[in-house]
Amino acid sequence: GRELTAVIVLATLIAAFGSSFQYGYNVATINSPSEFMKDFYNYTYYDRVGEYMNEFYLTLLWSVTVSMFPFGGFLGSLMVGRLVNNLGRKGTLLFNNIFSIVPALLMGFSDLAKSFEMIIVARVLVGICAGLSSNVVPMYLGELAPKNWRGALGVVPQLFITIGILVAQIFGLRSLLANEEGWPILLGLTGIPAVLQLLFLPFFPESPRYLLIQKKDEEAAKRALRRLRGWHDVDAEIEEILEEDRAEKAAGFISVLKLFKMRSLRWQVISIIVLMAGQQLSGVNAIYYYADQIYLSAGVKEDDVQYVTAGTGAVNVLITICAIFVVELMGRRFLLLLGFSVCFTACCVLTGALAMQVRKVGPGVHQLLGVSPPPAPIFLQSSRPAAYMVAGTVHWLSNFTVGLVFPFIQVGLGAYSFVIFAVICFLTTVYIFLIIPETKSKTFIEINQIFIKMNKVPGVHPEKEELKEFPPSTARQ
Repeated sequence: GRELTAVIVLATLIAAFGSSFQYGYNVATINSPSEFMKDFYNYTYYDRVGEYMNEFYLTLLWSVTVSMFPFGGFLGSLMVGRLVNNLGRKGTLLFNNIFSIVPALLMGFSDLAKSFEMIIVARVLVGICAGLSSNVVPMYLGELAPKNWRGALGVVPQLFITIGILVAQIFGLRSLLANEEGWPILLGLTGIPAVLQLLFLPFFPESPRYLLIQKKDEEAAKRALRRLRGWHDVDAEIEEILEEDRAEKAAGFISVLKLFKMRSLRWQVISIIVLMAGQQLSGVNAIYYYADQIYLSAGVKEDDVQYVTAGTGAVNVLITICAIFVVELMGRRFLLLLGFSVCFTACCVLTGALAMQVRKVGPGVHQLLGVSPPPAPIFLQSSRPAAYMVAGTVHWLSNFTVGLVFPFIQVGLGAYSFVIFAVICFLTTVYIFLIIPETKSKTFIEINQIFIKMNKVPGVHPEKEELKEFPPSTARQ
């Protein structure tokens, strides 16, 4: 049998807590103390110049602070390829802790140093950490896990992200750390998971696949596999990894530029861009980054806002846990449709509530969308790295745009800020309904056939078709 050993379970927990948890923590941590931090920006500026910032400049500086995190994420995702090949998967995660411990210290001491620039720089660095980890953790776990467990372990990082968000919201209660003295500590706590990961991860094996394919060290790969599987004879699995690698080499590697030029991949590329942008521009991030301001303008009492925010965080964790089980049952297409249509409804309800200042707003439903699973199965192995690059770029840049622009949208449109998100959710729902096929219980090859029909490319294009040398053994996931 191929069961999960203690080694894999512990490695999964350490990698996910050290990296994915932090990603979630840093998404949400900036929301609760925002008023105290803006005051700090203002007083610091006053100490230097002898006058306070004007409203526009303060809003701008604040949205730059918020959006530097996804901007760093974008930079981080560009560094992934080079790092995982040179340092290994585990090596990259260990190296990545620099981008967490340094900014944790910068943010923790920004108050003493009277420098808000330190916070902005730290947000870029901690973003790089998130951009790297959101790619490397799933890769590392996927390569440690036995085949039949890859799907299940793939959801662990997602779950830890939502737990990170919730923990940030709990520590961000006024009575705990979101106050005048506590906010630097709240921001600096992000270094703790990184330190723990630095202490414990070295005791776990590197990805056997990396050792075998990139390092060409079969003995090291076997040692790693023996520790991971808990039995001695791993020759069959070594052969399997080599087989997969040969299949990938036969399929060739497709660059991002080539990806955009290939007619046979046209709809897959459009779909991944629409899904990623739709997910990031659906308003979910606006709610994480600026939750308190949104609830205040919806008429929630100032003292209650923090509890409403933490409540949405808890709903988020629960929904993610449900999603893990639902994806296998219902399939991704159904979940995506559900997520975006609920999101559309939530935006409409929220707009109505803001417009009429109703106190009972249920933004928890908005969180459904955080769970829309990544559209990986619509690409074959050869084009997948390039597709991930495109997806990552669209993800982080859309996220960056929301972080930067939303405060100004709020000033401009007030109660109607979420109309924009509602429109985006609606259009994305329509797109999924019309275009995206169900990927549940289909092989990569079958999914690709569906898209080939849509791309109106004849089934076999002797010189161009991506499928041409794809051996059947690897076609099934």
